[in-house]
Amino acid sequence: MTLPNMHDAEAIPEAARAEIDRLLRSGDLFRYTAPQDAPVALLEREFAALMGSRYALAVSSCSAALFLSLKALDLPRGARVLIPGFTFAAVPSSVVHADCIPVLCEVGENYRIDMDDFAARLPGCQAVIVSHMRGHTSDMDAILALCDAQGVPVIEDAAHSLGTTWHGQKIGTLGRVGCFSFQSYKLVNAGEGGILITDDAELVARAVILSGAYEHTWRKHVAGGDAALEAAFARWQNKLPLYNLRLSNLAAAVIRPQLDEVARRVRDGRRNHDHVAAQLNRSPWMHVPEKLAPEDRAPDSLQFNLDGMSDADVLAFVDAAAARGVKVQVFGLSTDNARAFWNWQFLPETQDLPRTRAMLMRACDTRLPARLTPAECDAVATVLLDAAEEVMGPLRAYGT
Repeated sequence: MTLPNMHDAEAIPEAARAEIDRLLRSGDLFRYTAPQDAPVALLEREFAALMGSRYALAVSSCSAALFLSLKALDLPRGARVLIPGFTFAAVPSSVVHADCIPVLCEVGENYRIDMDDFAARLPGCQAVIVSHMRGHTSDMDAILALCDAQGVPVIEDAAHSLGTTWHGQKIGTLGRVGCFSFQSYKLVNAGEGGILITDDAELVARAVILSGAYEHTWRKHVAGGDAALEAAFARWQNKLPLYNLRLSNLAAAVIRPQLDEVARRVRDGRRNHDHVAAQLNRSPWMHVPEKLAPEDRAPDSLQFNLDGMSDADVLAFVDAAAARGVKVQVFGLSTDNARAFWNWQFLPETQDLPRTRAMLMRACDTRLPARLTPAECDAVATVLLDAAEEVMGPLRAYGT
């Protein structure tokens, strides 16, 4: 059995090469040098059109997009921002960076927000960041209803969710702002980079200036005579600090040809995820939680829970899979894992989340790129099943 290369990202389309070469010959890598239609500006228009949003702002990372979203909401210093307890450290970090206080809520065994705990913690919060962690969508109907009733804006951390829909609507367009990542292991890869989308002219104008649109370079963000956007820029000229979180033209040149690949990557990623999940779910020791009914996912990796194993068994399973060539991380048992909330020692306030902690101690994560073939996915599933059997005993003996 030959295992695929699960580490590398998908190759950058050849279409990017000519534009990269042109930029390198010109040295024109700064988004504001060109009078109009710089690669970053074109990327923003194309991404907004892809998502059906009015505005997009490309920045240096998804973390930068989250930070700018919070600052653009004009929250007071010390505002409390509710986030799920299962997310990447960049999310609470962006909240702290914005001079706000992260408030964590419980997440269940299906990796989604515990709605009872969310509702209990929402009063007193002035914003919410919903992390669709690893592309798993929480109950957005309930979240938006609760937040709308209390006048709390919702930011979607859709770093892992480009291409996912909820009731047919694209994730990232449900809240006030949607933030996406172009980091190497995301659906679209520029190594680093991010983008935010919104229909709110006032919010995007503030975000553009905050991102580093000095003097009147914000004019290069106005297309087609958008009077509301132009008026918002004029209101905030010279009134906001410049954090210089811009994306370069070179990164945009890498990203733009990949937008045409999104639909195919979503289709193949969903096929691969569901193919392997069906095999793992036949094991008594592994379980891939079902998606929620309104959700059509765009998975870029595979998560599953280990059942009936001790900590020692779990670690032995990880070693057995690694010996066969598949790297598995257990969020709660991997040393200093940035997705385990107890490692976020920079938080101004800490909360214990027993349900989330218990989930993280058995929740596994492995890469499952969209570029894999079904046969390669079978090889991955076989490794995981064989590793579990090595630790727990043959499947045929289970229950006898």
